[in-house]
Amino acid sequence: MRVAVVHHWFVTRGGGERVAECIAALFPTADIFSLVASPSGLPATLTQRRIRASFLQRLPLARSHHRHFLPFYPAAAEGLDLRGFDLVLSSDSGPVKGVRLDPGATHICYCHSPMRYLWDGYEAYRAAMGPLTRAAFTATAPRVRAWDRRAAQRVNFFLANSAYVAGRIGRCYGREAEVIHPPIDLERAAAVKDEPVGEHYLCAGRLVSYKRTEILMEACRRAGRKLCIAGAGPEEAQLRRLAGGDVEFLGELSTTALWAEYARCRALLFAADEDFGMVPLEAQACGRPVIAYGAGGSLETVRGVGDEATGAYFAEQTAESAAEAILRWEREGESRFQPRFATEWAANFATPVFLERYRDFVLQHAPEAASMAASVAEAAAVVAG
Repeated sequence: MRVAVVHHWFVTRGGGERVAECIAALFPTADIFSLVASPSGLPATLTQRRIRASFLQRLPLARSHHRHFLPFYPAAAEGLDLRGFDLVLSSDSGPVKGVRLDPGATHICYCHSPMRYLWDGYEAYRAAMGPLTRAAFTATAPRVRAWDRRAAQRVNFFLANSAYVAGRIGRCYGREAEVIHPPIDLERAAAVKDEPVGEHYLCAGRLVSYKRTEILMEACRRAGRKLCIAGAGPEEAQLRRLAGGDVEFLGELSTTALWAEYARCRALLFAADEDFGMVPLEAQACGRPVIAYGAGGSLETVRGVGDEATGAYFAEQTAESAAEAILRWEREGESRFQPRFATEWAANFATPVFLERYRDFVLQHAPEAASMAASVAEAAAVVAG
């Protein structure tokens, strides 16, 4: 049989690309499709595999400004040539759930989230746009949203990266989804286990508005604590203007350097209402606690209560609430915390766990693909490099 792996776009390397990499490792002879792809967005294990892109790849700026091409998403997804494929495995937080298949083909969609800017985050994204962009977005988004819901009905089986996203899939698409948490690369934690722990706090990730980094900056100012910020993005210039003297911008770090920063921090701070959130689990894999906004995926990735808590929650997405949580953790939680609490919790999300659960799900619903599938050990060796 013929198997295709489809990922929405390869333009940055993040959690979604890690999932696509793992799926491709499980099916090493599969063809790979994407709306757009750039070398900087490809995981290392995919650089030698052919990526078939949509017509957007040929348009100026499509790779660097792909979200501005929202009106073209339906045509781009439906234009991918998947004729002759028996099994399509998509990794999607965009429109590729809407690819067209031959009759009788099976489509399993691992959904990182329905597109935030069309659904739950529509008003917030719209408010942040300039006048011309807002006008174009307002005119085209309802049509693409309606198409997105229809496209979701073409999928045979949905998987979600968290129970939070599974609920959103139900609300947006009227579909049920089984939860398989995405893979965390625990191997990197072993390389930084001897890093000395400092007195500073850390936040990490893309500097975009919904991450609410400004809350963490103000919280640390109120608490009188140093904050290091790892990452880059469109909000960086504004955040630098807001920053006080005890905020250090580390920039966009290599993977090795980022994991070393995880290991050195007193705790990771996380203010986003995230679909899942790999960053908190990566920090916990390094034995560090997480102080997170108690909503969304953080409720599944941070164990904020109990005798073996791996961190703490703050109840409101405000600087005041975050500052109170930091000081409360230092008073009540820090002395009881042990690094093994965090590392043992993070092990539940390790890459082999994802590979085994995903492989079993695919072969349960497409058993004829067994001859095409690598073993969990083989796939884990590939993505480990």
